[in-house]
Amino acid sequence: MNLRAPSQPQQILFAIVFACGLNGSAIHAQQNAAPPHALKLKGSPAATPGTILGVSGNGVQFQTQAGTLTYPLANVESVVMPAPPEIAQAQAAFEQNDYPKALTLSKAVSDKYKGLPVEWAQLAMGMTANLYIATGEIPKAEAALAELETLYKGSVGLQADVGRARIAVAKKDFLTARDKAGPITEQALKEKNVPPANRIAFSGAFYVMGQVKESEKDFSGALEDYLRTITIFYHDSTAKNGAQQRADALRKDNKNKKTTEQLFVP
Repeated sequence: MNLRAPSQPQQILFAIVFACGLNGSAIHAQQNAAPPHALKLKGSPAATPGTILGVSGNGVQFQTQAGTLTYPLANVESVVMPAPPEIAQAQAAFEQNDYPKALTLSKAVSDKYKGLPVEWAQLAMGMTANLYIATGEIPKAEAALAELETLYKGSVGLQADVGRARIAVAKKDFLTARDKAGPITEQALKEKNVPPANRIAFSGAFYVMGQVKESEKDFSGALEDYLRTITIFYHDSTAKNGAQQRADALRKDNKNKKTTEQLFVP
């Protein structure tokens, strides 16, 4: 599979798509599903309609016509619930370089729904960890990543490795970052059909590898990986926007240099 990005990528803005790792039609179908919220317990034949109020401790608070009930997270098989608007708002704040606001919004979703068995809740936790990295709060990023792994065991392996790689970049430990992210980008380049569960990790991994290659003065390779993040693996909003900023900076720097060497992405 040829995953090389075009040299003139168009800006693609899917605010909810970035945050949730879902395609537009899936979000549309979820938002128009009846009922808007539903919860299915393990062993139950069907989901129960109601309103998911949040997660408290290890229990999901679920309001039905009969009242508010609390179900242990371990007993919940699946839920149907649209992504909260704060996720799109966090994405918009990030695009405006307002990292504190983006962090406040993503953390609000993460704190309220962490552990909920739905993709956007898991990804909100990952977004929060990445925003802690962006704001230089590395210990908090490491703690958020550890909590993500604890709550979503078995489903965040690649995403956790990318999180560690991003923390390594923040610490200027580019060797560790390459060790963590390199195998993931190699795997991505071999995939003919990218599994939905891997899209977020692939997005972050190519962004990290762009930063690693930039540190090694491989500007052409860095730009190529940034463009892959922007145009192909755009599912992680923080990675996509970071890659866009670095790609723009590389192009600007190359344009201003009086040299015959040009950045080129075949």
